[in-house]
Amino acid sequence: MKPSSKPSEGKRFILSSLTFIFFLCALASINEIRFESLFKLGRCALSNAPLPLNSSSEMSTLAPNSSSDDIRILIGILTLPDQYHRRHFLRLIYGTQTPVGAQVDVKFVFCNLTKEDQKVLVALEIMRYDDIIILNCKENMNNGKTYTFFSSLPEIFNSSDRPYPPYHYVMKGDDDTYLRLDKLVESLRPLPREDLYYGYVIPCPSMDPFVHYMSGMGYLVSWDIAEWIRESEIPKNHLEGPEDKIFGEWLRDGHRAKNRFNAKWSMYNYPEPATRCTHELWPDTIAVHLLKNQEKWIHTLKYFNVTTNLKPSKLYHIP
Repeated sequence: MKPSSKPSEGKRFILSSLTFIFFLCALASINEIRFESLFKLGRCALSNAPLPLNSSSEMSTLAPNSSSDDIRILIGILTLPDQYHRRHFLRLIYGTQTPVGAQVDVKFVFCNLTKEDQKVLVALEIMRYDDIIILNCKENMNNGKTYTFFSSLPEIFNSSDRPYPPYHYVMKGDDDTYLRLDKLVESLRPLPREDLYYGYVIPCPSMDPFVHYMSGMGYLVSWDIAEWIRESEIPKNHLEGPEDKIFGEWLRDGHRAKNRFNAKWSMYNYPEPATRCTHELWPDTIAVHLLKNQEKWIHTLKYFNVTTNLKPSKLYHIP
């Protein structure tokens, strides 16, 4: 009888298996070395390559459709610390406007906080929206608040790490005025960027911007005038009185604002009740003033069809 071959066959099978396993381990080690080398090479190449223009590390501070050469406008809406609901409403009004070819910054302006709840709620607003300027003054309407606003701007915004001037124009507005930013920008394009005074001429029947002054509903000056207000003794010595009238007197006494623009009747008071300062709503409007209640605001916003860009969605149904 021949001896069985099963033991020798088992040894050969074990030896073959061990050889195959050794081969796999060697192959894996070689591939790991190659992969690591390629990974390091790729990482090195990427670190030396220029980033694409749309890389997240290139953060632009300009709004869409704007460039560094566009008109820069600061709008300061003078209001009161406790007017939380009005500010939130106006954020909707101006936050949904996207003027082309301009950087328009809207800030809410008031004097020092005096209540504990203001210190919390206003601080939260600033953290969320960053659109508030708190002036170092006691709250008032016709006793220097406008002066403090304009005279503070150069110190706040002039900086070596931003363009000069930081804004070509500064506008003071009321919180019951509706401004159409595209129309405002369009009207400013052909105008000078120095020594400019712009607004709605008072008295209401007048069309001559060199006789009196611009209405407090919303008047605008070039940046150099804001700097003059900070430096000149004329405004400092003449603070009390109707703020818009006093502002015009500063410019008259200082021989400033040789360039003036009367925006009447693109700026006007709300049509009702009818006065010599009112006008019917019409397409060429830049500003509507005296929107003292929600009914007037809604009528004005509906006329200008401000919700026309509302996108259709399954999330809501607005007839």
